[in-house]
Amino acid sequence: MDTSAWFEDLPVIGKLSPEQAAAKLREVGEDKPAEELEAPPGAEAKVLGGLLSKLWPFGKRPCSHTAHAFGYLAPVAPGATSLQAIQHAGNIAPDTTLRDQRIKITLGGIRVADYPGGGMHRVLFDFYAQNQVPGNVEHLHFNSTFRVLEGERAAILGYPIFVGLKVSAEGVAFKCFTVNVKNDDDEKFLGFLDSDVFKSGLKLVEKAQPAIALLSGTALGITRSIAGRNRNVPVQDFFLGLDFTTLATSARLAEGSYLAIQVPEAMQAVWDWSLWGYNPANGMVVNKENPTQLIPYNYIVFGVSRYTGE
Repeated sequence: MDTSAWFEDLPVIGKLSPEQAAAKLREVGEDKPAEELEAPPGAEAKVLGGLLSKLWPFGKRPCSHTAHAFGYLAPVAPGATSLQAIQHAGNIAPDTTLRDQRIKITLGGIRVADYPGGGMHRVLFDFYAQNQVPGNVEHLHFNSTFRVLEGERAAILGYPIFVGLKVSAEGVAFKCFTVNVKNDDDEKFLGFLDSDVFKSGLKLVEKAQPAIALLSGTALGITRSIAGRNRNVPVQDFFLGLDFTTLATSARLAEGSYLAIQVPEAMQAVWDWSLWGYNPANGMVVNKENPTQLIPYNYIVFGVSRYTGE
């Protein structure tokens, strides 16, 4: 795997030291949370080292978490009205007919429960995948931006990302990275990503395309540049490999929708997808006991379907 295609040197805010996180919060106008990070409550907390952030108010915010829970939603029949079950992505049967086939990846939703700065957010979304072509592996990046009000979802559904992505015999791997963009000049610069050209997704063929490498390199460069600028804050960063094995610690590839929810690391071990369901009447993920309650965390939904084009 080409490590240059990742963002290890651009950590999300949840991975920053308290001092670094406080500086980022001040950049976006959150002075009070920054002060709480800079002045931990008493000497007793200091001995807890890495656990300290969990005790501070900032450590309780959805944007401060680094772990993710991965769920899977099977295709829903047209006209369905009852809540649909969500399963752990590692607890489904793989669709082996997708081996060595081409698929379509679409963005089904981005929910901003809490991003630094509050109010209206401009979210830069970078999605990475590997395209298997004869004798080569294309490292793909596709990015776009969405305006999302704090506590709401982006106004998108079925947004094309990769069209015709080739799956290997082993499966496919994805990485997602989001940046909260507050720099005014960067917001203006990113306006070109709203054009119809980018809204049609990255169209792929069954052989290597030099233009794809150029476009992906440009997308990667844009994300790296924006993420490192003043007043811009990386928030979510996850990797999801989908394969055809039955290993308990793997995730499976099948047609359907995958959910990546940014949760506290301690909750990742006890997260129970059976408590949540998908409401096909409004397209929301809700609490089964109380369907008016939404998941109180940031999450991303993307769909995988069989490619049926030429």
